[in-house]
Amino acid sequence: MADRQRVGTPVAITAIPVMLLAGACSFPVFAQSEVTFGLDSRFTDNARKADTNEDSDFETRAYLTAGYQTDPGRCNADFLGTLGYSWWQDDSFDSESFAEMDFQGDCELANQLYWEVDNNLREVNQDTRQSDTPDNRTRKNVFSTGPRYLWRLNDTNWLNLSARYANTEYDEPEETDSERYTGSIAWNHLFSSTFTGGLSISHSQTEFDYGAEVDVNSAQVTFENRWATTSLSGSVGVSEIETDYANTNQSSDGLVGQINLTRQINPSTEWYLNASRELTDRTSTLDLRFGEFEFNLRESITVENSVLSTGINKQFSDASSLNLDLYAYRSDYLESDEKEDKAGINARYSRQFSELTTGYLALGFDHLSYERDDTQDEVARLVIGAEHQATRDLSLLARVGHDTKSSDISSREYDENWVLVGLEYRLR
Repeated sequence: MADRQRVGTPVAITAIPVMLLAGACSFPVFAQSEVTFGLDSRFTDNARKADTNEDSDFETRAYLTAGYQTDPGRCNADFLGTLGYSWWQDDSFDSESFAEMDFQGDCELANQLYWEVDNNLREVNQDTRQSDTPDNRTRKNVFSTGPRYLWRLNDTNWLNLSARYANTEYDEPEETDSERYTGSIAWNHLFSSTFTGGLSISHSQTEFDYGAEVDVNSAQVTFENRWATTSLSGSVGVSEIETDYANTNQSSDGLVGQINLTRQINPSTEWYLNASRELTDRTSTLDLRFGEFEFNLRESITVENSVLSTGINKQFSDASSLNLDLYAYRSDYLESDEKEDKAGINARYSRQFSELTTGYLALGFDHLSYERDDTQDEVARLVIGAEHQATRDLSLLARVGHDTKSSDISSREYDENWVLVGLEYRLR
């Protein structure tokens, strides 16, 4: 949910050249930027999310949030990131810096030849069975770069050739870092002014620090169609994944694909549906593309993932809004006998009470099941929040929340109540 207790995690060194590239890419064009300083303090009556012997604590955070976007040009950059520091008054956890960021950049080196750079930094849970606390988190940084060439054969046919290098790093030493090399060729044909279809083949090779290698081959049919109020895109095909480690070879294959559907029901209501099935490894970016999805870093490397999410976004005439999201995920870890399922719902209703004050109510519920030991968990969340714009640049924040978790394993259960107050000041 949007009201997670942490913003992010310590900045990875890989992110530094990305920030420099953002400035370099944007030099020839105009840009939009914003920098905000934030300070908040949160009281919790169960800092460690424990089932017994709960300890209360205060967490205070100071942070800077920056957004940066260039106007379209030969080089483009889009950056959003947060950097801050967190203190725990009674030392429930170590005080530490935190950060998260998303960066996308590209430059047209020659006619239709582009060089692209992406960097995503997130804090992720290591063990999906355990609660979301600093002790269970690690930072995940994914840096990728490479060329892409768009070869127009004629007015209705073109080839998209790309090569990509990606580096995934986890903060904790026991997690597995990887380097990924990906190459793809895609042919697209313009069947009509609104419909495009084609074929795509790709190969990726992922090398892990401890010596394992994972190869994935994929061939898919791609499609995209746009109507007045609806857009549909996706792909369907077959994929094979092969793992080679310590003179042991294991392979799996199956149907893969993805669908992205968006429909504007009326001027104030939008509906979406996203689905994906992939054969991949846990260092991929699937958990970045689907916000509620999590890899279990304690399980085997290769995994078959199936994800489905749908929801609506509604704007009402009184300036209030409703966001409703439903999702279901399955992870089948191919080198072990574990399957994890997660289904849930997030709902948020916000309303403007006055010209300067907005309030909201957010609800969430997750049902999780684990096949290996046949256990189930249920997590429920409630947040009530308000924001008051005291001046043009200063906003005051207040939130209260309750989280609860029930489980077949009593040690995984907890109840937590928390209160947060803070401010945000726009520096530019």
